[in-house]
Amino acid sequence: MIARALRQARALLSVRYAEMLEYRAELVLWMLAGSMPLILMGVWMKVAATRPLGLEPVDFARYFLVLFLVRQATVVWVIWEFQEQVVQGTLSQRLLQPIDPVWNEVAKHVAERFARLPFVVGLVVLFFALYPDALWVPRAGALASALALTVAAFALRFCIQYTLSMMAFWTERAASIQSVWFHIYVLLSGMLAPLTMYPEGVRAVAELTPFPYLVYVPVAAALDHPAFPVDVPRAFAVMGAWAFGFVVLNRVLWRRGLRQYSGMGA
Repeated sequence: MIARALRQARALLSVRYAEMLEYRAELVLWMLAGSMPLILMGVWMKVAATRPLGLEPVDFARYFLVLFLVRQATVVWVIWEFQEQVVQGTLSQRLLQPIDPVWNEVAKHVAERFARLPFVVGLVVLFFALYPDALWVPRAGALASALALTVAAFALRFCIQYTLSMMAFWTERAASIQSVWFHIYVLLSGMLAPLTMYPEGVRAVAELTPFPYLVYVPVAAALDHPAFPVDVPRAFAVMGAWAFGFVVLNRVLWRRGLRQYSGMGA
């Protein structure tokens, strides 16, 4: 049973990876579209060079570089594809397949990470060529924690967006919900600045949401810097709780949505 599942997963990933390689130019454009952290890095480095912030310019360089990498590893676009499948009726073909349609989307996202990897590595090499002072070697434990938290962040972000995708059964503009979600994500995830620089009240509110765990927490774990404290076991527990809640909600909306979808004549 397990061997069969592994063979199916490998075959599915191979097909999706081949598909992604056909759009390498598009991958580069999407990667560059997510370069806002590198722009903010320059702003914060200049500010840190002129006034005391408790962090050196090189600290901001490393923070936003790792943030860029985490975002490259956790980008999710499933809501746009799912909305198109529902609106155009192509979801019906997915429902005839012997696996849940979600696994096709997961395979696409995982395969895209591997297709994007060479470009990301090239950009990192260029970054350190331009900012050699920012080069550092993270501790093995910190690196392992950061990688695990990044995988968890991707899984959580996918669960959230796939759950929002279920609204496509009731509206043709489900992606607009994602736009609202993304603006809150930008404000509370640590994308604009390290969360430790936020006012205490704002930081306390942010920590009640899943947003810091999607970006700031993996970044802080990788940097292993006193200015970026992170409780790794607690982070995994919180992310697991949020993921469980969204998976349960997703399954409820999926079952009700399929009845709605069938009622529309699909």
